[in-house]
Amino acid sequence: MLAKLTLALCVLGALAAAPAAAGDGPLFVSQGYQGVVSGPSFPGGLTRFVPVSDYSANDTQLLSISTKDGTVERQLGLVGNWGLPYTPAGAEGLSLDGKTLVLADTSSGQMSPSRFMVVDPRTMRIVRPITLNGYFSFDAMSPDASRLYFIQYTKSSVNSVDLNHYIVRAYDLKSNRLLPGRIADRTQKSWVMHGSPVTRTASADGRWVYTLYMNPGGYPFIHALDTVGGVAHCVGLPMGNQNGIYNIRLALHGRTLSVHWLSGRPFVNVDTTTWRVSPAHRTGGFPWWTLAFLVVLVPPALLVRRSRRNGRLEHELAEILQEEPRPRELIS
Repeated sequence: MLAKLTLALCVLGALAAAPAAAGDGPLFVSQGYQGVVSGPSFPGGLTRFVPVSDYSANDTQLLSISTKDGTVERQLGLVGNWGLPYTPAGAEGLSLDGKTLVLADTSSGQMSPSRFMVVDPRTMRIVRPITLNGYFSFDAMSPDASRLYFIQYTKSSVNSVDLNHYIVRAYDLKSNRLLPGRIADRTQKSWVMHGSPVTRTASADGRWVYTLYMNPGGYPFIHALDTVGGVAHCVGLPMGNQNGIYNIRLALHGRTLSVHWLSGRPFVNVDTTTWRVSPAHRTGGFPWWTLAFLVVLVPPALLVRRSRRNGRLEHELAEILQEEPRPRELIS
């Protein structure tokens, strides 16, 4: 009975939290809906973790739900309203090894101090709360969750925060402290983080996180974060008009980060070793450059051979120059 009741609350929570989870940046949190799912190596198999808040009671239930039959296996009660960090990739907060789950207070980034909660999803117990003075939101974590990364927003006035200007900060979970300095591209010291996140992807081992940012008044850029080494690289993209930037997606293929349109049409490629940007070309289909080669070079070559046999080189050259090329006949 408790499981059925909790699932009903979960559905209600998903509906109530849908507007909050519809944002496009790491400032937002997600409650209800699909939550995050552990990997196959997680104890008990695939498990979905979903936070559901009762705002009238000012509390949150973190639910551990079986993906097999939808039953609630365990739950953790928390004082306050908590959710999963919501990024352009969707709800996040679960480490790659499945041992750490990070929750964010629903007001994090909008009020100071900013509050976060670290939970062991295997035991559904609180590991530690994190309180940061200032305006912070969750950004990423290392695969083993030894380091967390937060976005720190700057204040535009005494009572407001500028969500378009920020820096990335590292947090050492072992020593439980915010590390000094910022995570920035050391090769471009003048680079200023400005804009809003559009989409992101990560490497299979969870070490690298690539986030595309729209940059009003400038060029969009990809923020490549090494969550293990604690360094970052910013790669500007040759895109002056950013009206269609929300139709762009990122995909990692080996050492190449593909930047392509939602339709699948390629845009540019980024070499993640050198960080060089190069034009991308559509793969598959007929190689038209090869056809051009055939049309331009092959007919004269065939003509020379034929003319030597017939002794009419000059006459056939004149004829071929007046005719339109016929690719289908050449291919067949």
